[in-house]
Amino acid sequence: MTKILLIQGANMAWLGRRQPEIYGTVTANQLDQDLQAHAAKNSYDLEIFYTHLEGEAIGRVYQGVDESIDGLVMNPAGFTYRGEALRDCILACGGLPYIEVHISNLGKRDIKSALVSAADGMIMGFGLHGYVLALDGMLDLLKNNKA
Repeated sequence: MTKILLIQGANMAWLGRRQPEIYGTVTANQLDQDLQAHAAKNSYDLEIFYTHLEGEAIGRVYQGVDESIDGLVMNPAGFTYRGEALRDCILACGGLPYIEVHISNLGKRDIKSALVSAADGMIMGFGLHGYVLALDGMLDLLKNNKA
């Protein structure tokens, strides 16, 4: 069965409470339930990992590779600005498929991602639905890579 790791970066555990005018009122727990339902419906394993620390995210990516994950989806959130070490980790993982997702459109806030150069794709500006788009994109990417 396909295994996807979703990392939620700094501040994402406060989803629904932090800046609801930008990120909405759905909580992290509610989002997790919706995404696990998507995984069950589409027959893949999804692990969701929250961290406020870039080093923990790096460690979890390497652990995921050791556990033979098939793909990485991440909202780097607070790591977006200066996440060069996390980007280097992803690049070191030898072709691990990676899709970056953001709830808001970074361009509208004049934010540039430090990690996007390691990504196979980026989804942003579609609210929480962006996670489903990113997961569907990862499933498609993995399917096409196996063909």
